[in-house]
Amino acid sequence: MERILIIGAAGQIGSELTIELRNVYGNENVFATDIKQAPADVTESGPFQLLDVLDEKTLIHFIIRNKITQVYHLAAVLSGNAEKIPLQAWDINMRSLLIILNLAREVGLKKIFWPSSIAVFGKTTPKINTPQLTVTEPNTVYGISKLAGERWCEYYFNKYKLDIRSIRYPGLISYKTEAGGGTTDYAVEIFYEAISNRKYECFLEKDSTLPMMFMPDAIKATIDLMEADLSKITIRSSYNLGGISFSPGEISNEIKKHIPEFEITYKPDFRQKIAESWPKSIDDSVARKDWDCKYIYDLNKMTEVMLREIKIKLNK
Repeated sequence: MERILIIGAAGQIGSELTIELRNVYGNENVFATDIKQAPADVTESGPFQLLDVLDEKTLIHFIIRNKITQVYHLAAVLSGNAEKIPLQAWDINMRSLLIILNLAREVGLKKIFWPSSIAVFGKTTPKINTPQLTVTEPNTVYGISKLAGERWCEYYFNKYKLDIRSIRYPGLISYKTEAGGGTTDYAVEIFYEAISNRKYECFLEKDSTLPMMFMPDAIKATIDLMEADLSKITIRSSYNLGGISFSPGEISNEIKKHIPEFEITYKPDFRQKIAESWPKSIDDSVARKDWDCKYIYDLNKMTEVMLREIKIKLNK
């Protein structure tokens, strides 16, 4: 039986991935941890413990004591926040990954999942249908740390045969966990503001098209990758994941179909330059070929679900 540790279980990905992994492997076999308290559905459905990934001694004791076989390492300082504390963000993002990789060697973990991001791309990267293998020259702390992390993951696979798997997530959209300091967070905030105030001031320009993905598709892709046969994994840095591409103007128009009085204004901040360095669309044909990656949601379906579920959440 697999025994799974999730680091960063209180975050946007972790809080939903924890629940889905518990549905697959059993509540008692998925151990959720974070440096802050997690949502109630995480803490009440299975084991949860406050844990700092940088506390190496406590972490290794936890892994050994609970007979952990797989680790999903999701803890990180995201793009917008990382620009405010660059050296601290670099330290947290890189040191935590290296701690996990070295612990995996020591205790013999079977698999590790570590998320990368479209932030690894930069201004010199082809913007349309960005290939799996292409120019990666990020100019943000978050992007630099993710690119370095990809190289370390591939290095540990080649040198030590550690089974590390990774996805370059696009912007992730969820109604369950609110935004957490990323450049694509407008695509979550806009729904809350549309329902609560019927207006939203966007920190990106109207035509800033970026790759996005609804969280259920991201969670499914993550688990599908981790469950894929070892022989099918050809990318040991990180797989491109495409999702759906849209701009603030396009998502605004979709919301207006449901809330006609909704108004959006634009006041770009420092995140606009970050967005301009990222791709507009992603070629994820390698992920589709290797482990049959598929998506369910387009912009229309996602908008319907987001508006419905956030209304329910706010009414509660």
